[in-house]
Amino acid sequence: MAIDKLRILVTEADGFAGEAVALLQQVGDLILADLDRPGLLAEVREADVLWVRLRHRIDATVMVAAPRLKLIVSPTTGLNHLDLAEAERRGIRVLSLRSETEFLKDVRATAEHTLALILALLRHVPAATVHVRNGGWERDLFKGRELYGKTIGVIGYGRLGRIVVQYLQAFDVHVLTADPHVEIEKIEQNVTLVPLNFLLQQADLVTLHVNLCEKTYQFFGRRQFMALKPGAWFINTARGELVEEEALLEALQSGHLAGAAVDVLSGENPAEMVGHPLIAYARTHDNLLITPHIGGCTVESMHKTECFLAERLMNWIRDVDKS
Repeated sequence: MAIDKLRILVTEADGFAGEAVALLQQVGDLILADLDRPGLLAEVREADVLWVRLRHRIDATVMVAAPRLKLIVSPTTGLNHLDLAEAERRGIRVLSLRSETEFLKDVRATAEHTLALILALLRHVPAATVHVRNGGWERDLFKGRELYGKTIGVIGYGRLGRIVVQYLQAFDVHVLTADPHVEIEKIEQNVTLVPLNFLLQQADLVTLHVNLCEKTYQFFGRRQFMALKPGAWFINTARGELVEEEALLEALQSGHLAGAAVDVLSGENPAEMVGHPLIAYARTHDNLLITPHIGGCTVESMHKTECFLAERLMNWIRDVDKS
C-alpha cells in the first residue's frame, strides 16, 4: 500500500546532520525546528513522523495532538522519554537505536564521557578551574586521587560496560563486573565477574551501565549505597531512574560516599530541574558533579546516529510502499 509523501518533523534541529537532512528530503516534507512544549504540541498536528532527541517527553498528550502520527524516531537506546504503551495502543511505530548492537560498536561518546566524569571527580577539575578563573593558584586545595591500582566496579557488562572496561584498563586498575545476563566465558581477560554485593564491598569506584526496565527501576538504592565501602565514588551515565536519588543524596551528605558524578537524573524535564534536590546539593558541594545528559552528545556520535536512522526511516517507507 503506497503512502503519500510524509511530513517529517524534527523537534531539535540544531546541528542536525546535513547528510541526514538530504536523505529525509528525498522521502518527505522535512520540517527542521527547535521547539518548546507548546511549539511541539502545535507543530505535531500535521506530522506523520516525529523525530525527537531528549528534550521532550512524548506522552499521550503529544500523541492525542498528532492524529496523523505513524512513526516516532529517537536516536537513543533508552526510551523512557517515550510512552511506549500509548504508542503501541495507537499503532505508532518507534524507531530507535535499541538492539542495534553492530552499529553501536562504533558509537563511543557515552563511554568516553564516563571516563571524563571519573577523572573530573577524582582530580577536582571543575572546582580547580573555577578557582583559577577567580584569580587563585593554590594547588594544595585540589589534591586529588589516582585511578592507578584502584578496584573499579562496573555494573552492567553490555556494550557500554565493555567499552568502559577497555578504557579503564589503560590505567592499570583492577576491574570487577556484575551482570546476571553475562556468562563468565564471555568476560574479557583481567576482568572478574562477581556477585553485585561482593562488587559493592570491594570497589573503590562504581560505575553504572544498566538498561532501564521495570526490574531495574531504582534498583540501586539505600541498601546498595550503604554496602559500598566508606569513601567510595559513584558514577552514573545510564539513566537516572536506575537510582534511588534520595539515597544517593543521603550517602553524600553523610560522607559515606566521597563523591559522585552523574550525567542523568530522574524525569529530566528542563523546566523542573532547577529545584531538583541533587542539583541543589551540587550548587554548594564540589563532590557532586552533574552534567545535563550529554553522554551521547558529540558531533561524531550524533552525525552517525542521525544518518543511520535516516536510512532506516527510508527503508521503512519503502517497505510500507511495497505492502
